[in-house]
Formats: sequence, structure tokens, C-alpha cells
Amino acid sequence: MRFTTLSRLICRLPRPHTRGPLQSRAFQPDVARDPKANPIKYKIPQFYDPYGPRPPPSEKIVQLADRIGALSEEERNQIMPTLAERLKLPKLQPISTEGMDLGPQDGAAGTKVEEKKAEKTAFDVKLEKFDAAAKIKVIKEVRAFTDLGLKEAKDLVEKAPVILKQGVTKEEANGIIEKLKAAGGVAIME
Repeated sequence: MRFTTLSRLICRLPRPHTRGPLQSRAFQPDVARDPKANPIKYKIPQFYDPYGPRPPPSEKIVQLADRIGALSEEERNQIMPTLAERLKLPKLQPISTEGMDLGPQDGAAGTKVEEKKAEKTAFDVKLEKFDAAAKIKVIKEVRAFTDLGLKEAKDLVEKAPVILKQGVTKEEANGIIEKLKAAGGVAIME
């Protein structure tokens, strides 16, 4: 209770700096300024250099740069490995890219795609045509291996040629093809 009473008293104290006009010098008319004075111009650098100005390179460094520039492309490619060996710099470890999708790296990716096509594991069953007299039997068989109702199965069969089931194993696709052939339809595996 004592704290709240004290805080109320502090809040009620007069504050002279909050009353009256703004306290900024720019807005005070009684501050004497020279109307003919130009604003102060500061020298701003073209770019920020956190290390400060650098001294010019020594004559020895300039000569070394000229000699490196005069080398052939093959000799310039040998400079960094030789310097790393001479200065005993640690070898850079390769960064693991496991789990990252970097896209196709080289020609080896094309051979992998060809191998995948050869080892196809998922097949599609496509109804090519059916005997008009056996339409009802074909619709029943289509309903048996799909989760379609009577109307959906009838519409699907009437759209032949149409894919009936996608992504099935070879054995399951062969079983479906045999059942459709027995019912009077012609189906293929893609």
C-alpha cells in the first residue's frame, strides 16, 4: 500500500519540462543564428571500409603481382596448391551434400533414369475395349477391384479405352487382366 501511495504522489509532482513549447533548438525562435551561414558539409567516403584506409602496397608486392600476371594460365593454376603446401595450410574438407537436391550433376544421372525404367515396379491397367454383350460383367469386375459405385464404374467402362487402376504390382495387374478377359473385356498393362 505504501508503494502505491508514493507512486501517486510522484505522478502528481509538477514537471516543468513537459509544459510549454517543444524543447528542440531548431524550433526556438530566440536562438541567435547567422542567416547567411552555409550549412556544414561533411566529407562522406564513397564506400564504408571497416578497417580504415589501407597503405599502398610495397614495391616488392607490386613486382610480385606483375610477375604473377605474366605467367601462363597453367602456371597460375599451380600457384595456390604450391602456396598451400609451402605455408602448410590445412586442406579443405569436402562439404557433405547428403539430403540436398542439387539437380543433375553429370552424365551419370541419365544412366540412372534408364535403369529405373528397366526396373519398373508399378504398372497401370488399361481397359482397351469390351464385348457389348458382356458390359454388365465387366462393370461388376471393375467395381470388384476399385472402390467405385455402380454409376462411376459404368461411366468409367463406357469411356474405354481408359486406365482402370494405377500403380499396381505386376502380379496384381496380371490378375486384373485375367479377370477382365474372363468377363469379356480386353485390358493391357502399361
